[in-house]
Amino acid sequence: MSEEYTSTELLTTVAASLIEDESTIIVGTGMPMLAAMLAQRTHAPDATMIYEAGGIGPEAPELPISVGDERTFHRGVKAAGMHDVMSYMSAGFVDYGFLGAAQIDRWGNLNSTVIGDWECPTVRFPGSGGANDIGSLANETIVTMRQDEMSFVEELDFRTTPGYLKGPGAREEVGLPAETGPSHVITQYGVYGFDDNRELTLELLHPGVEETTVNEESGFRIHVGTYDRSPEPTAEQLRLLREEIDPRGIIR
Repeated sequence: MSEEYTSTELLTTVAASLIEDESTIIVGTGMPMLAAMLAQRTHAPDATMIYEAGGIGPEAPELPISVGDERTFHRGVKAAGMHDVMSYMSAGFVDYGFLGAAQIDRWGNLNSTVIGDWECPTVRFPGSGGANDIGSLANETIVTMRQDEMSFVEELDFRTTPGYLKGPGAREEVGLPAETGPSHVITQYGVYGFDDNRELTLELLHPGVEETTVNEESGFRIHVGTYDRSPEPTAEQLRLLREEIDPRGIIR
């Protein structure tokens, strides 16, 4: 396609493609909302979005500014609360959780709490919110974040959300539900999955990105084997994002 698109639009369309129809999704603020709404308007019209503040199955007219925005309840099947949302997740009713993070390690463990020492950090973030619950209990977790040597790290400064902890079987050993955990990590360079050792491996490389960039912009070694190129956004996807979902350009 010849139409220009932003990095955010590319990442949004890639993330949306991972959402299956008739699935349930815990949706966070920002790009996860864009991706879920785009999927709902294209290939997954019967996907059910769940917002942390309690909106169940809404059809938001346009992009909400947060998970507590009144549009997260628009034409929904239920106006519930955070307790209900977390209860559905612990009961195994949530297929996907979308999360962001400041740091990630090779096993998909996430930090969204502090950079530096806990007592005297360089940066203090808002913290877990529902991120620990989502990463612990959703059937699959999809992570969207910026990739560089400071965010893809050998050792987290703080573990907010469990990925695969230290490898195969580690989640189950500490009592987390079997066959759950992160499935994909989406960055400005590509899409990563997890191999049999539960370590990050490249699955899709974005258009125009060199293969060497994957490990040049990581603090740990990422496996690069056979991979495909990410598809570019279609004209219809861009129209939906720009004219219907986010006409005010809140996220570009």
